[in-house]
Amino acid sequence: MSQLLAMLGCRYPIIQGPIARMNSPKMVAAISEAGGYGMLALGFLQDTDEVRRLVDEVRKMTDKPFGANIVLMNPLSAEMLKILSEAGVKTVTTSVGSPGRIYPIIHDLGMKGLHVMLSLPHAIKAVETGADGLIVAGAEAGGLRSLGPESATMVLVPLVADHVSVPIVAAGGIADSRGFRAALALGAQGVQLGTRFLCSEESLTHPLWKQAIIDCPDGGTDLFSLGNLRTRAIVTPKLREAMSNSGGLIPKEFTPDAWDRGDGEHGLAGAGQVSALIRDIKPVREIIEEMVSGG
Repeated sequence: MSQLLAMLGCRYPIIQGPIARMNSPKMVAAISEAGGYGMLALGFLQDTDEVRRLVDEVRKMTDKPFGANIVLMNPLSAEMLKILSEAGVKTVTTSVGSPGRIYPIIHDLGMKGLHVMLSLPHAIKAVETGADGLIVAGAEAGGLRSLGPESATMVLVPLVADHVSVPIVAAGGIADSRGFRAALALGAQGVQLGTRFLCSEESLTHPLWKQAIIDCPDGGTDLFSLGNLRTRAIVTPKLREAMSNSGGLIPKEFTPDAWDRGDGEHGLAGAGQVSALIRDIKPVREIIEEMVSGG
């Protein structure tokens, strides 16, 4: 058994990307039941009662291992970790911040942590400050990105693998068995899927968002400034038009929440470059089984 699987306790080294739009206990449980590692996105929550509710709901639907992502800049992160530990969670991921302060707490609770990083210097520093493993997110991945230059998964994963001895999880550009096998060949022990699970039957993502992923062509995503961070999203005609008049910033009316209001024109469809490879909506079990079967 690989170090990563021993850490996660699940059947397959496939981790759910902690996307807030997929913060559904049903989906987390379905991924864990299918042999992957379901993940709650707790990062920006400000209500510990909601954290307990989400964790309890997942536990009611599965006895398989699952985890959660902790955003280090959230002042409630330590309290969230205690709630997770009490529920039997053994491994979490951490992101957006320096891991030095939180990893002693993680270890005191008898837990392990994988830190999300976007560059080699950050990877080395994370391990030096206590991270038990790394989520290596290449430039093609969706989600929050830095303002600096970044390397693609094909470069970043082996680069990090050459410099650290902890387990590595590859993220970015992975949607099927080909990407899974490639990640292992590059030196990763597992993968993290965001966009592929975003476009699954169990995902709560609005159907129009899922359709935007399915329709996304090669080169159909881009990085957009959020001020001190960037995010990758699908470039819709409406968004491209608005960006040309906004000085490079995403206009405030373009948000993921717009989908919930039925406002497809202003819905921000966050997704990775791998969207160009996704052409259907499947149950998470089928996604996982295809990935590990090599079919």
